[in-house]
Amino acid sequence: QVQLVESGGGLVQAGGSLRLSCSASGRTFGDNAMAWFRQAPGKEREFVAAITWRGITNVAESVKGRFTIFRDNAKNTVYLQMNTLKAEDTAVYYCAVPRNSQYSSRREWYDYWGQGTQVTVSS
Repeated sequence: QVQLVESGGGLVQAGGSLRLSCSASGRTFGDNAMAWFRQAPGKEREFVAAITWRGITNVAESVKGRFTIFRDNAKNTVYLQMNTLKAEDTAVYYCAVPRNSQYSSRREWYDYWGQGTQVTVSS
């Protein structure tokens, strides 16, 4: 059974930083893309960033220049480094993995999801 487990969320002041981690288990994800989405209260789940197994990345415009996605293929882990956090970054952050090597900004592309980790930014 595939499991994605996120960690690293918490409460931080505006301007601060957090690093999220997502560890995958149950199969080898070395060739798969990995991604982060987020969902704020009352809003749709939205794409944040994605990365291929070779390290090619795509980052949403709303977080570009502040968030960085990277991965450790040997550990089946993807990270999201979040700097200069804003109140509008407050959301539950989800890790997602598709069954193939390509990424997409569409939620429907992804087959496996983590349970989410809460990030709260106080202004």
